[in-house]
Amino acid sequence: MNSHSNGRRQRQGRGRSRRRGGRGRFQDQRERAHTPKQKTFWQRIVSFFGGNDGGQTKPATQSRNGEQHHSQAQPQQREAREPREPRPQRKPESIEVTSPRLYVGNLSFDATESDLFELFNGVGHVQNAEVVSYRHNQRSKGFAFVSMQTIDEAKRAVEELHDKEFLGRKLVVSGAKSSEHAHEQQ
Repeated sequence: MNSHSNGRRQRQGRGRSRRRGGRGRFQDQRERAHTPKQKTFWQRIVSFFGGNDGGQTKPATQSRNGEQHHSQAQPQQREAREPREPRPQRKPESIEVTSPRLYVGNLSFDATESDLFELFNGVGHVQNAEVVSYRHNQRSKGFAFVSMQTIDEAKRAVEELHDKEFLGRKLVVSGAKSSEHAHEQQ
């Protein structure tokens, strides 16, 4: 065993002596007050790029929508906003029935294809009912397409079932947009 290691380590300061110039850890309060506080590296970077300089507050800036934004240095106070008018309910675009295929919107998420089949069978002969759903979780998107036997039956279904309550929601029934109509819109 070495004579240097006797199980204890000697306490040595790292690069500095404990006392320097006769002053201890606590410097005189007056001395601290006169020395300006040096900015950290990141504070210098932020101030270089136009950030907040040492706690000074920036004037409030006007945003696009007219509200005033305050800098983070100021305590934010929420201004009382005027109550908004309720948004007018958008009327669904009514598509003229030119084919036996119908669009059924505002559909309950619980509605199944068999529910739609039964509902539309009360009006006329249904060829197909298809609820549109997300692929990854099979949840309904809230709309469907129903194909009737003839165009006349489709028109009658729109007249009878549009705005009818079904599973707690008012249905929107209209003619489905054909592929030609979709290309005209773009």
